[in-house]
Amino acid sequence: MIRLSRANKSQLAEWWWTIDRWTVLAILALIALGVVFTLAASPAVANRLSLDTFHFVYRQAVFLVPALLIMFGVSFCDARQVRRLAGLVFFGGLVLMLGTLLIGPEIKGATRWLSFGRFSLQPSEFVKPAFVILAAWMFAEGARTKRVPGVAIALLLYAMFVTLLVLQPDFGQASLVTLVFGGLFFMVGISWVWIVGLGALGIGAAMAAYRMVPHVASRVDRFMDPASGDTYQIDRAMEAVQAGGLFGMGPGEGSVKLILPDAHTDFVFAVATEEFGVLAGLIIIGLFAFIVIRTLVRALEETDLFVQLAVSGLTLLIGAQALINLSVNLNLMPAKGMTLPFISYGGSSLLALALATGMLLSLTRRRVHAGARPTEWRAYA
Repeated sequence: MIRLSRANKSQLAEWWWTIDRWTVLAILALIALGVVFTLAASPAVANRLSLDTFHFVYRQAVFLVPALLIMFGVSFCDARQVRRLAGLVFFGGLVLMLGTLLIGPEIKGATRWLSFGRFSLQPSEFVKPAFVILAAWMFAEGARTKRVPGVAIALLLYAMFVTLLVLQPDFGQASLVTLVFGGLFFMVGISWVWIVGLGALGIGAAMAAYRMVPHVASRVDRFMDPASGDTYQIDRAMEAVQAGGLFGMGPGEGSVKLILPDAHTDFVFAVATEEFGVLAGLIIIGLFAFIVIRTLVRALEETDLFVQLAVSGLTLLIGAQALINLSVNLNLMPAKGMTLPFISYGGSSLLALALATGMLLSLTRRRVHAGARPTEWRAYA
């Protein structure tokens, strides 16, 4: 038996003593809660679709093992390996996203999926964390040397990714990616000209989407004026949160899952708070807040700009997606069709989040050179 003491020089021992174990525990807690809430929310949806009662539970369980293997496997990588992996995933994912436009099935008016037998894949979920890593790398290289047009390359990568998202169409993910990219741009230090220009571009794109895409306009109109259209799902979700109270109605006692079509995905938070109470909702929010704050603190302690940007970008990606889903459930913003990380049902989402958190854990590991000067750190990266 290998003893994982500090004197042990094995790769496993080094990983154990350098990984952020508190963040690992918080992520595992979210995954465990996701299993519990999938078990609570999905049987009613499966029965409505004439599927086996635990159809979604079994499918989610199938993805758990590979997700954990991906997360822990990627966390063993160093910074250079993370960048290489991100490059492979990003460009491979773009090819698959093109495939969704050509041969992907249309679901609810969008072509975001590729079907491989009984398994469906949403490539854009995997491209998101890979894009963050590559954009952070380009920004860092551009800041390090003027010979590398880092900003231009990052903008090109962003344009390629967002264009494919809009063509699917997936404006929710496009908005999330834009938010994260803007955050990276801001963190690396840009002039007010860029800030004003990108802000105007974002506002213009939002207005164009509102005027040209009917379902976007419908969601915004219903949020601003509930009487203007159907707000059935949001209304039922709000009623569920209120009915749950502090401690909930009890496991299996909730009713919102019986009537909400997306009870196991977009509105799993409403199911959780109805059956387990607002206290359960606060635990979920607290876990996300802990992960965000802790990883950002570790990023601030780094001296390598790439690591700082990549960690901050991945943290913003996960935290912003969680915030958007929670805000929709609480009627604080228009519906986006975005899942709650680790909690909502979805195989592609779970595997992609495992990739993102694996990269996050890898880049926040305490290596011997963590306190080195940036030029010295690069010898290791």
